[in-house]
Amino acid sequence: MATIKDVAKAAGVSVATVSRVINKSPKASQSSIDSVTKAMNELGYRPNAAARALVSQSTNTIGVLVGDVSDPFFGTMVKAIDKVAHQNGKHLLVGNGYHSADDERRAIELLINNRCDALVIHAKALSDQELIDFSKEVQGLVIINRHVPELEDRCVYLDNHKGAYLATEFLIRQGHEKIACITSSHDIEDVNERIGGYRQALADHQIPLSDAYIESGEPDNDGGEDAMMHLLTKGIEFTGVVAYNDYMAAGALSILDENGLDVPSQVSIVGFDDGFIARYVKPRLTTVRYPIQMMAEKAANLALELAAGDAPTEPEVMRYSPTMVKRDSVKALD
Repeated sequence: MATIKDVAKAAGVSVATVSRVINKSPKASQSSIDSVTKAMNELGYRPNAAARALVSQSTNTIGVLVGDVSDPFFGTMVKAIDKVAHQNGKHLLVGNGYHSADDERRAIELLINNRCDALVIHAKALSDQELIDFSKEVQGLVIINRHVPELEDRCVYLDNHKGAYLATEFLIRQGHEKIACITSSHDIEDVNERIGGYRQALADHQIPLSDAYIESGEPDNDGGEDAMMHLLTKGIEFTGVVAYNDYMAAGALSILDENGLDVPSQVSIVGFDDGFIARYVKPRLTTVRYPIQMMAEKAANLALELAAGDAPTEPEVMRYSPTMVKRDSVKALD
């Protein structure tokens, strides 16, 4: 494999000149650029990215931490960040955190060690203090889907409490009072906020329900199936269901169907996120829209601005508001 010394020898210039050409230094003459480029092509030489970063202090890379890139929610998020990266001549380096503090920490350290120009971090297990410490180390670090008060100007997040409140209140306005909640078993703030929104809506409408109406599971189809099965096994009477996300709602739909309960004529259900699956289950899912694409684009642009030292002069409100998407899985009680 050709080295930078081989290129310098073939081009008849010094190693320093080759380095200037590779790193697009204005000090490199056109004749040097031509001879070095020709030698690199003939030798099949590819500049070492890490070495270039040491000289230029830039890798043209945006680092992204997600929970699990195989989750369609995070796929949408990564695609939106990649769009911004492409517009700015950047590439992506993606790490998975799996809602584990150790995995999140290792992934962030890997992104930092790879000298990413900016970081968009979706971390649920790390403490606020650790994220604050990382933010001191990386000027262009932005946190998405989480609010850390000390990093107010670097957090792009959703009002989860309001989202669950909207979903629950929508069922209440359709005449439902016995409303169950199937939620994620993960110990993260999203879960607490959405349960809080569910309970607040019930309280505001003077509907007393016990905690037996709340069941949890993994935030996927299987978890939705498990949570719904537990609700049915307990023999709780309910006519409405608020789900943590669309995938749990889809799993719940399948269990209701297997047990001869028709949606929406016997049970109405509301999801959360408005992912692709919401439009393709039967019946099409009424849900709460999570504007993750818009939020991810905002987070990526903000991370690049901060990395370049161009922080917004006026503080922006970066708490996004969810909205209802009404489809076919809810029916008003007679």
